[in-house]
Amino acid sequence: MAAPKFDNPIVRWIDYRLPVFTFMHHEMHEYPTPKNLNYWWNFGSLAGFMLIVLIVTGIVLAMNYTPHVDHAFDSVERIRRDVPFGWLVQFIHMNGASFFFIVVYIHIFRGIYYGSYKSPREILWILGVVIMLLMMATAFMGYVLPWGQMSFWGATVITNLFSAIPLVGEHIVSWLWGGFAVDNPTLNRFYSLHYLLPFVIVGVVVLHVVALHTHGSNNPLGIELRGKQDSIPFHPYYTVKDFFGLGLFLTIFCLFVFFAPDYLGHPDNYVPANPLVTPPHIVPEWYFLPFYAILRAIPDKLLGVVAMFAAIAVLFILPWLDRSPVRSARFRPIYKQVFWLLVIDCLVLGYIGAKPAEGWYIHIGRLATVYYFAHFLVILPLLSVFERPRPLPLSIGEPVLGGGGPSPPGGGSAGAMERA
Repeated sequence: MAAPKFDNPIVRWIDYRLPVFTFMHHEMHEYPTPKNLNYWWNFGSLAGFMLIVLIVTGIVLAMNYTPHVDHAFDSVERIRRDVPFGWLVQFIHMNGASFFFIVVYIHIFRGIYYGSYKSPREILWILGVVIMLLMMATAFMGYVLPWGQMSFWGATVITNLFSAIPLVGEHIVSWLWGGFAVDNPTLNRFYSLHYLLPFVIVGVVVLHVVALHTHGSNNPLGIELRGKQDSIPFHPYYTVKDFFGLGLFLTIFCLFVFFAPDYLGHPDNYVPANPLVTPPHIVPEWYFLPFYAILRAIPDKLLGVVAMFAAIAVLFILPWLDRSPVRSARFRPIYKQVFWLLVIDCLVLGYIGAKPAEGWYIHIGRLATVYYFAHFLVILPLLSVFERPRPLPLSIGEPVLGGGGPSPPGGGSAGAMERA
């Protein structure tokens, strides 16, 4: 492929020796993108934006934070009160974690709805799940750093879960603690890992983008591009669309940062950690609540831990559980209904995870847990066999421009459904 001709002589001089501008031109301007992408595709770029924001604000906070159990809580208060604009940086970082999970969860559910995990994008999907796991580990360790009541007791409860592992569980817990209880060695370890893991996430994101550009983006119809008539350059069409979505996102984000900065936090975490006083109700951050509900739904400690991790592990094998040749839920009427049942089920799990493990909350949590696993392990494989999808259009432009008859459920052209 011939290198593009740049008008700026400095750009030409640099690009001849280090072709970064040619790479950017190819990946942004020449990169063929389906012309029918909707605003649900904005959330991938929003997730990347939030990752950058969290890394930058995290570096600034690390300059002023003291990772010691006697000073950590006070250092966070000092950042809020005495460091110039420290309150702003801390609020952006704290709320940014929540909004990062919001956009990633929406991004994942969009992929499930439109079948973006199907061949040949299995590796793309698996890398996305790895990113989510790294996010969870990073967020959990970051939640411990303020060293409030919920930080301390949340770390105590969650790390104790590993003691359920036969033979090596107690050793793992001691290694995580750096001793015999959650204390200063624990805080130092979590601080180091919380600083390191975002850069690991960046590396996996790079692989995620490479995998995305290898076979291109999926689209709302779930069919492959049939030449240039079905695609447009990523820039300027989708960069403009992404900036518009970013503007709306930042409007909502700023409302929380400036007017409700502590709304998504837990009140107990604004009290210094006290190992002698147990909070009446220990809960993790809201983005962990569905998995926390699954953990508590099973009375056996080991099985509860297995179920909690299995709730994420099942996403790794999702491309092989759903064997339907049709990707998009637009053409799968039954799948569309069970998808929304899954969304409702996850919201119910999140609600139950925030409530005490007593009374009818336990029964609803168990029913929601059973449905969660049944959706992936029972319903999807059965739908792959019994569901009769609607006919697919022959091309992306057909629903708008007309022309051509519908294609069979397996695809609109030879090999069309061989690429996700």
